[in-house]
Amino acid sequence: MPASRSCFRSWIGRIGFSCALALGVTLLPVALLTAQTRAELERIVQRRVLANGLEVIVVENHGVPIATLEIDVKNGAFTQPPEYAGLAHMYEHMFFKANRTYPSPDAFARRASELGAIYNGTTQEERVNYYLTLPADSLEGGLRFLAASLREPLFREEDLASEKEVVLGEYDRAESSPFFALDQRMTALLYPGNASRKDALGDRSVLRNVTPAQMRTIQALYYVPNNCALIVTGDVDPERVFALAERVFGDWPRGADPFVTAPIPAIPALTKNEAAIHEAAVSAVSVLVQWQGPSASKDPDATFAADVFSDALNTPGSGFRTRLVDSGLWEDIVVNYYTLNHVGPITISGQTSPEKLRDAMAALDREVARFGESGYVTPTELENVKAQRVTSSAFGIEKASGIAHTIGFWWSVVGLDYFLRYNDAMAAQTAKDLQRYVNTYIVARPRLTGVLLSPAARQSLNLTENELRAGVRAGVQP
Repeated sequence: MPASRSCFRSWIGRIGFSCALALGVTLLPVALLTAQTRAELERIVQRRVLANGLEVIVVENHGVPIATLEIDVKNGAFTQPPEYAGLAHMYEHMFFKANRTYPSPDAFARRASELGAIYNGTTQEERVNYYLTLPADSLEGGLRFLAASLREPLFREEDLASEKEVVLGEYDRAESSPFFALDQRMTALLYPGNASRKDALGDRSVLRNVTPAQMRTIQALYYVPNNCALIVTGDVDPERVFALAERVFGDWPRGADPFVTAPIPAIPALTKNEAAIHEAAVSAVSVLVQWQGPSASKDPDATFAADVFSDALNTPGSGFRTRLVDSGLWEDIVVNYYTLNHVGPITISGQTSPEKLRDAMAALDREVARFGESGYVTPTELENVKAQRVTSSAFGIEKASGIAHTIGFWWSVVGLDYFLRYNDAMAAQTAKDLQRYVNTYIVARPRLTGVLLSPAARQSLNLTENELRAGVRAGVQP
């Protein structure tokens, strides 16, 4: 169960931003690898909620004397009005700087070294996480180390000035991608008026002018125990973890519900087809077709169907790939749904050559029009992909650090319950469930079409955004 299923965003590194060290690996026992049903997972994934609202989740594994400690915060791009675009990510960087216990970045780094810890963090659309991997006998020290950054950051001017340049460097690297400008425009079109709430990278001018006061505003709103989860996996005793969590975090005062104080606006629905073309020095033509997909909390059943449907179409030998890729029209093509609470995107992304573009897109349109037909995904394909998904889910949690990140993602986006019932829900999907999903969110629904190609290719094709909105016809050039 991947934490992100957005193919296009992964091309330009926009899913999550890391700002520290690589993470260690611990294999999980066979019991966890074979645990697939909710009942089996509930025996392994233990949880407790402290009086202040902090949820503590523990997965025990004594195979190797290592533990992973992770803090997940319901924050990220989705909380950002335009004037805060990119500041959830900036806050992530400041987490690893000075705090009241370790009053300089050097003191922070020395303590991490003493604990034998390697650490990292990421910012995504709907979660920010911070994690340590360290020897299991450093568990209590690791929890106190995390708590110091979480509860008492200093946001020193000199640290912010230094880290600002690091983040702007990340922005520069992302901007150098030929996909960057197209992605920015497509995000603005797919989520009208809410681009800042879908872009963890943010806005250069906002990043350049960030202030300590803005960091403290984010802290006061979102860095409260009732908006966080502590996840501990590895060679630990759950009861000891719960006791330590109470000792280290129990006196952290509960805060106001941030989503009552600062409600997240609804994403407006697309009302018509939109299109975007970007020219760059590229040889192939890249095409992205996107729809507004389901919300994981409002229509969870559709998100399970989306995963099964995408897997079925992406499987080698599927009718979809046979007609589009094996035929030679497309070099490759991938279907994705990225699970989010605030309207995840459905994306079909592919590459073709300029001379095949119109025929390739017309063929894709014919396939999309057929998605809702009975039997488009055959019974055999359906059963095969459901079995494959269960296997891939097991491999996805085979690392102790990996399951911490997976649980943290789902806890932040839609809640731990979604993770626990995921495999049961996937196994229960039927052809009718898939039809409901595609007919609700894809077939005959407003969509966004983006094309990246060279200036020469665009000129030779005479390709316009109006043509993309209307639907490209095979062999026809305006």
